[in-house]
Formats: sequence, C-alpha cells, structure tokens
Amino acid sequence: MTSVRTVLGDIPADALGPTNAHEHLFQVSPLLPGDEIDDPARSAEEAASLRDSGFAAMIDATPIGLGRRSAELAVISERTGLTVVAATGIHREAHYAEGHPLRAASSDERAALFLRDLQDGCPSSDAAAAEPARSPGGDPVRAGIVKTGIGYWSISAFELSTLEAAARAHAETGAPIMVHLEFCTAAHEVLDLLGGLGVAAERILLAHADRDPDPALHIELMARGAWLGYDGMARPRTRSDDELVTLTERVVAAGGDRILLGGDVARATRYVAYGGMPGLAYLGRRYLPRLAARIGDELVARFTTDNPRALLAF
Repeated sequence: MTSVRTVLGDIPADALGPTNAHEHLFQVSPLLPGDEIDDPARSAEEAASLRDSGFAAMIDATPIGLGRRSAELAVISERTGLTVVAATGIHREAHYAEGHPLRAASSDERAALFLRDLQDGCPSSDAAAAEPARSPGGDPVRAGIVKTGIGYWSISAFELSTLEAAARAHAETGAPIMVHLEFCTAAHEVLDLLGGLGVAAERILLAHADRDPDPALHIELMARGAWLGYDGMARPRTRSDDELVTLTERVVAAGGDRILLGGDVARATRYVAYGGMPGLAYLGRRYLPRLAARIGDELVARFTTDNPRALLAF
C-alpha cells in the first residue's frame, strides 16, 4: 500500500481527499517585504476557509529558510481537520539574501537536510538551533515533498546544487519533487536534468506551468510523464481565470490530464484572515465551479483528488 506523508503522520494514499496542490500557511521572503505570512492564528483561520471551500488537504510549499513553522503546521492541521503535506527543499536563489547560510551549503549538505526532514522530522521552525517539531500527539512532523525552484530561463549554480540534492533525497526515499518554474521556462531542461540524475518525470510536479498558456508545450511535458501545476487563478494582471479555463479545456481536448490545481496565494495582502483578498477559498468557491462547467466534474475530481494521490504517494 502506498502512503502520503502528512504533518500528522502517514496516511493511505487513497484516503487523501480533494487537495489544493500549492499554498503557503507560513512564508517570509526578502522578495516579498511586508507580505509575511507569519501569524499562526490568522493562518489557521485561512486554512479553515480552505477546508470550508471544499478541500480536504493542501500541499504547503514553503521550503527551508523561508519562515517555515513545521510544528504550527501540525497544530493547524489537527485543529482544522485539514490534511497538510509539508515541504522540505530550497527555493530558487533569489529568495535567499546574500549571506544566508544556505548559500554556502554544499549539495551533500542540502541533501542531508532534505533527508532529515523527510525521514526523521523537520525542525519546529527555521530559526537557528530550533527544536525538532512535534505534532500535538508528540510524533515527529515530517515533510512529504521536496520543493525546488529555478529562475527565468536559467538554472544557477545554487539552484543546480539544490536539484542535485533533491534527486539524492528522492533516490533514497521516493519522495516527489516540486519545481518552481518562472513562467514555465526551462521545463524540458529541468526534466532532462532530473532525469539524468535518476528522477522519473512521473515524480515531478512543474509548478506555475499555466503561466505560459501554451497547450502544445503542456502536452509535450505531460507526454514525458510530468505533472503540471495550474496555480495562477485570481491573477488577472497576468492571466484571467477565463484564459486558464480555456487553456485547461484545450489541453484536455488534446488528451492531457496530468494537472494538479492550486492557488499559490502566498501573500498576507491576499489572505482574508490577514486583512487582504481573495483568500484561500477562492479556488474552491469561485474558480472550480467555472472550470467544472467547461470540462465536467469528473475531470475536476481527477485534478484535485486522483492526481495528487498519484504524485504524493511514497
């Protein structure tokens, strides 16, 4: 039996309910000054709104060094009933200021951090010398996915080192890998690189693929076995919801179905509980009904339930 590794322990993969595949309950980055998601009570309120919008689970895609609060994730999961899959890994280089200790970490050292989080448990926070995170029941809080990232048509030495470390962690554990892409650039190159390191495309989620709404490209990536993250809803400055629904409709018509859906709201000013909008409930309450009207409930269920189960299963 395959399992999904959650912050409250492993569960059978077929027990995972509808899953938002890309959100952040905590995140602090120098790229987003003034938009810190760092209040446990407000984040718990936002998580509850996601649950009430029809989702049973979420991937928290905040990796090491960006304000993770692993112990708080477990508390929020236990109190709200929302299943949370936490991330280990390291984001793209731009998220780490000059002098950040992760900049000096070797690929081997990064791999050791990822394996610690996946196997033994995460620290309670990203603070130096943080105690091991424990769930309300006293168990270790372990990560269930490795989050990485690259730049716009670029893979820096820093990012390459992380991808190499992620591949090593995957080889030892079977954990899936999420790769942040800038507007879906270098997607084939990432699959080539990780494939050369022994990671099958079937174990890779390419985040933000919808930010290049090119159905032919998406079909190519799916044909290689990759999962694509569509997570740009409520961002009309880049793509309207109608454009994303149309993209999905065209991909489905061409035979593609390896899609996972998320919101990646990712900023305090966009969380209702922090005083912003549209909040984590937007995906379930406002986007999914529009999508279902165009492609049907069966495919929406595949994107939100069946596909996350397949990706996240160890």
